[in-house]
Amino acid sequence: METKELLKKVRQLEIRTRGLVNQVFSGEYHSVFKGRGMEFSEVREYQFGDDMRMIDWNVTARFNHPFVKIFEEERELTVMLVVDMSGSQFFGSQSALKRDAALELSAILAFSAMKNNDKVGLILFTDRIEKFVPPRKGRGHALRIVRELLSFEPARPATSIKTALEYLNHVQKKRSIVFVLSDFMDSKYEAALRIAGKRHDLIGVVLQDPRENELPNVGLIHLRDAESGARRLVDTSDTQVRYLYKQIGERTREARKSLFVKSRLDDVLIRLDQPYIKPLADFFKLRERRR
Repeated sequence: METKELLKKVRQLEIRTRGLVNQVFSGEYHSVFKGRGMEFSEVREYQFGDDMRMIDWNVTARFNHPFVKIFEEERELTVMLVVDMSGSQFFGSQSALKRDAALELSAILAFSAMKNNDKVGLILFTDRIEKFVPPRKGRGHALRIVRELLSFEPARPATSIKTALEYLNHVQKKRSIVFVLSDFMDSKYEAALRIAGKRHDLIGVVLQDPRENELPNVGLIHLRDAESGARRLVDTSDTQVRYLYKQIGERTREARKSLFVKSRLDDVLIRLDQPYIKPLADFFKLRERRR
């Protein structure tokens, strides 16, 4: 993509998402995520009524009388966008691909962080880390993240959520708000998910196309796995084939949901045949009620 065309698309995306950032998500983002962490500020001498759990025993031993730790609310957050760019993200039976939905949602979250003067960073992954943009503040940085998303071409088709989460934990030591945008069509990432969920406020943004729920009755069709390249001729007029396809899809989704529940992590389902505004806004409101 040429630079002029890329800049035009970045500008169009900024304009298209600006209303959502200003009217829908900015307030919820601020109230849900601001001040959820506490950071150490200083120590002072113990006063009657102070919480005994806050005593700093090292300082107390040094001066031979009690001191307590003082914490203050974190005013600056770091938002990390961990975006799946594997082959399955280039699928879409509707007007958009999963990748398109991930791009717009990432732009909304990046601009929301920018508007609240927070840092935002980006990890693009397939079965390896393909791009890392360290978190920074400012409009220019948010626009850079959008440019990276628009211009990015993955080198590999496969997926490894485990690799992405392990890399996140390696490069991002400070507790962050982490949005993982993926269809989660992967396996063996359960342990990495739990570890990342303990270190960060982790949210799974699950991208789902309706054709992953059930096959239409359109006769014989050739299907190709976007990641392995394997091809198969499928008779969609066979009711048993359509039933088994639906059952496999349901079991996969139930297993993913169960994993998130067991790991005590939030997720928001984005269906490509429905506007993404309502599920995202509902998620923010749910988080706000739980505070």
